[in-house]
This record gives sequence, C-alpha cells and structure tokens, in this order.
Amino acid sequence: MGNNEMDTNKVIIAGKIKNELEFSHSIYGEAFYNTYIEISRLSDIKDVLPISVSERLIQGKKLKVGDYVSVEGQLRSYNKMINGNNKLVLLIFVKELELISSREEIENPNQIYLDGFICKSPSYRTTPFGREITDLLVAVNRPYNKSDYIPCIAWGRNARFCGNLKIGQHLNLWGRIQSREYQKKYPTGEIVNKVAYEVSISKMELLNEKEVQDQETV
Repeated sequence: MGNNEMDTNKVIIAGKIKNELEFSHSIYGEAFYNTYIEISRLSDIKDVLPISVSERLIQGKKLKVGDYVSVEGQLRSYNKMINGNNKLVLLIFVKELELISSREEIENPNQIYLDGFICKSPSYRTTPFGREITDLLVAVNRPYNKSDYIPCIAWGRNARFCGNLKIGQHLNLWGRIQSREYQKKYPTGEIVNKVAYEVSISKMELLNEKEVQDQETV
C-alpha cells in the first residue's frame, strides 16, 4: 500500500460475523455500523473483535450473523466516558470488506502490523507458572495530528527485551489482535465481567531515529 496512514497501522482479519450490525454514527452523511467478528485460533480459543464499517462498504452485501468475511483496515482507539471514568476503547476501522466462503482455507486469519512509539513505561512481570510477560502501550500516528494508543503484550524473550524499552523509542511490530475476558471488582463488591483487547506480539524490531532518517533520504 502506498498510503502512509495504512503503512503504519494495518490489520487483516477473516472470520464469522457474531452480531447483527448496529448503527453507530454518521459523518458528513455517511453512516457507520458496528459488529463483532469471531476468529478461531489454532488452540480453538476464539477471539471476538469489534469492527466499525461504513454503509458504503456493505451496500448490496446483505450481511447477516454467521456470514464469513475478510476485512482489511486499522486498529484505532478513542476515549469514552463510562460511569464518570475515561476509558480507552479499541475497534477495527474497516477499509475493505469482502464476503468469503466458510470453507475457504485462510492461512493466517488474524494479522496486525504497527509502526509506533512507546508512550508509557513497559511493565514486566512473571506469572505464577514462570511465564514472562511485558505490557506495552504503543502510540501510532495518523493524519490531522491524531494518534491511536494500542495496548500490546509480549511474551518470553520478547518480554525480556521489551521490559528495558524507554518512552519515545520507535518500534515496528507484528502479531495478532486478541480478546481477553476478565473480572473487575468494584468498591461496592460488585463483580463485572469485561473484555480487553490487545495486540499479542509475535515479532518486533527497534528503530532509531537515525536509521529512519537514513531510510527516508535514500
């Protein structure tokens, strides 16, 4: 792709429509709808990911629950006030959408590439079973002085490497988007089931500003 916006944030997923399309909002007369795509992992765990799609991309397709689709777009974030708290909300903004056969073999149905910057000190930890994990927050720039803030998680050797990264460092990373269920307990004692979305990193590389500058002037 030759467009810089897509070059820094690219998502390709394929899966089953989980919910009916629901109207979200309109911009300059163009309506957008939200739904969820269910994607199976090799382990048989299913990721259920939110998407936002323009009416322009679904005209004539008559999408319904159970249909299989391939989607190309970007993982975007925005802030939303929920019960008086500011929450980071993630969804996949669809650029292209096609109906596919449920019988089609899809080699890698959940892919993401990001070119961004560390914007929060990484958090390294180990699980009770000794598995190493590092949580990252990566800022990906897009036009009009906007940025998307993407929670990412690294494992094993990548976790050890990421644990030493500093705010402002420039990364390229590849992986998949996963959904993770968890429970949150409120001061009232109420326990609520929630879902978090994050990028599980499979490959990454650290860039420095000099390397980027050299690449741009070649």
